[in-house]
Amino acid sequence: MPNAIRFRLNLSTERYLSYYQGHASSVSVVAEDGRRIEFPANALRPFVTHNGVQGRFQLLIDDHNRLRGLERLSN
Repeated sequence: MPNAIRFRLNLSTERYLSYYQGHASSVSVVAEDGRRIEFPANALRPFVTHNGVQGRFQLLIDDHNRLRGLERLSN
């Protein structure tokens, strides 16, 4: 069963473009429980809008801390 780590993200379109263009390959955020987590920037692609990426998310990882999924949560 995957472990869930929840966090909020507010990336502008310009900021996300730096990830998309390859200037940065991972995103680092502070989770709601205070942990700093890092995950591949390409995991955000399904959530990009003309305003960038905003919202509350849940990162799913396995017991070996491998990414299993990313979901947008309702606020």
